[in-house]
Amino acid sequence: MEPTRPVRGQDADALARLHAAGVVPVIVIDDVAAARPLADLLAGAGLDCVEITLRTEAAPSALRAVAERGDLLVGAGTVLEPDDVERCVDAGARFIVSPGLDPQVVERCQSLGVTVLPGVATASELLCARRRGLRAVKFFPAEPAGGLPALTALAAAVPDLRFMPTGGVGPDNLRRYLREPAVLAVGGSWMAPRDLLAARDWSEIGARCAHAAGVAAESGSRAG
Repeated sequence: MEPTRPVRGQDADALARLHAAGVVPVIVIDDVAAARPLADLLAGAGLDCVEITLRTEAAPSALRAVAERGDLLVGAGTVLEPDDVERCVDAGARFIVSPGLDPQVVERCQSLGVTVLPGVATASELLCARRRGLRAVKFFPAEPAGGLPALTALAAAVPDLRFMPTGGVGPDNLRRYLREPAVLAVGGSWMAPRDLLAARDWSEIGARCAHAAGVAAESGSRAG
């Protein structure tokens, strides 16, 4: 995964860890008290990367609580405003994920040297990301935007970028996405959905995380 263009705002180590993990749980958390037990569960299942979305008031505190473990690569998702970038980085975020390609969010990440994965769904957006020196993007919403056929078509046209498909990806199609060489990692909320977190159903969440980690491992080496 050596860059073929200047890389700005994307840390090679963070990208390598995302790629090695293969699967990134996307978490919407309403109660910060659930953050540490969830982090323990993710680590125990072998999932060492997690994206905590800024969709709730508890999100910044939950992000900090998980980041303080030190052994998980923690990112902030649904980052919509440039000012959110700095407070997420201060809380321990090592990567920033946005649903779309917002130039101001990307620029703020680049100025801070933090990895940013802006959302793209079209070739034009992909070229804009490439022009800004990025080598990995979020493909969102993956299934509504055309799924794996659309992703592979975009990857063929712009072969020096990698994708993190998110949106409509789950246990039924996870293997197919992970087998695509252009996929950096797969993001999804099915492993620890909001309702199971609210119910503290750690057994079900643990089973889903273990299954996802197993599928990633079965998909072959994720290194490099």
